[in-house]
Amino acid sequence: SLERRILNMGSKNGKPVLKEEDLAALSKSSGLDEAQVKESFAAFLAEHPNGKLKPKDFREMMAIAVPKKHASKMEKHVFRMYDSDNDGFIDFSEFMQVFHIMRDGTAEEVLTKIFCVFDVNRDGTISMKEMNKLVKDMYGLLKTEDPNIADEKLIAKAAFAEMDKDGNGKITEDEFVEACMGQEEISKMLALKIVDFFLDDD
Repeated sequence: SLERRILNMGSKNGKPVLKEEDLAALSKSSGLDEAQVKESFAAFLAEHPNGKLKPKDFREMMAIAVPKKHASKMEKHVFRMYDSDNDGFIDFSEFMQVFHIMRDGTAEEVLTKIFCVFDVNRDGTISMKEMNKLVKDMYGLLKTEDPNIADEKLIAKAAFAEMDKDGNGKITEDEFVEACMGQEEISKMLALKIVDFFLDDD
């Protein structure tokens, strides 16, 4: 499982600052040198002066990456990938963590992050209801790619059957990763659709 270390940014006179130990840790975890991390932090602060990215800002970012009508349905799901402490904001450390994983992470690390997109209520498992919700919100994107794609309920049902290996009606993180890694057709298609949001986004 992905090691989650969320760094808290210090603040000086109410303005976020990057502490030395955070800088070193972020440099190590992101694969960027310290100067690049500082540069990224400065750019992040220029856009988000209080050091936090709000859902509204995130919506604007998503709209650049994905056609607007689809972005609005997917933004809250993708937001969950970043907001690991569930405080309703994305701080610089959370932002960098996803950036690093989506750029240089192993397939397992990437899929562990993508699991958060499917786990709508964050209870550590995916229910059939959550799978239906996600496929329904992704369906416009899937249909754009393949106009002859099966009905959304069939896709959700097939994906759930592929992932729920022990048939207990809940998909764990391990089952999710295993299904996507094991080349299960529908599982892989859904996971890759999420990965698409992060491509060509330098």
